[in-house]
Amino acid sequence: MDDTRQTLNPAQTSSVLAGGDFIHLEGTLYATYRTADFAGGVRLVDAVATDADAQNHHPDVALGYGEVGFRLSSHDVGGVTERDLRLALRIQELAAAQGARATRQAPSRTDVAIDCSDENAVRPFWRVGLGYRESGPADDRELLDPRGTGPRVWFQHMEIQRTERNRIHLDVYVPVADCEERVQDIIDVGGVLLTDEHAPDWWVLADPEGNELCVCSWDA
Repeated sequence: MDDTRQTLNPAQTSSVLAGGDFIHLEGTLYATYRTADFAGGVRLVDAVATDADAQNHHPDVALGYGEVGFRLSSHDVGGVTERDLRLALRIQELAAAQGARATRQAPSRTDVAIDCSDENAVRPFWRVGLGYRESGPADDRELLDPRGTGPRVWFQHMEIQRTERNRIHLDVYVPVADCEERVQDIIDVGGVLLTDEHAPDWWVLADPEGNELCVCSWDA
């Protein structure tokens, strides 16, 4: 099999990424660098662009004052491949040569989950109201921000409506290695652990007034 088209999970990339600048989450490699100023960020992006063109494999880039973010994923196969690992290692070299410092800020993804008894009746309201688009198979539709900035919205079917809790909760996806620390940090600031029966896939917590948050692991 062509290794440039075979997707890799975090267990397969961990030895290459260990101690480096990039973090693997949800089929993407992430790294963010601090630079002395905006011009320094532009120089780093320019250097990466030259190598990316040579490899014919290009990252998504977020450039701001004193900060540059890179996201690497092989969109043609829907995940991380050897192409992304090679480019990630090259970006690390270029950043080090320019004195850019990796922040090692862990990426995350936040979803909004809506409990409902009739998803087909509820979903159009949120699709139009948020200006989102539908995605996924007919029996598991979700809503996505076409701009790629807002949280994903999905619908949890409930045979019997629960009135003792709020009907909308948030799911935050973080690297699997960070989940337990995130859960403990939430508890330390007053959160309540409702259940860990599904751990390490997800933990259910609530704020002091009962509003729920699920901390979910992402290891693919």
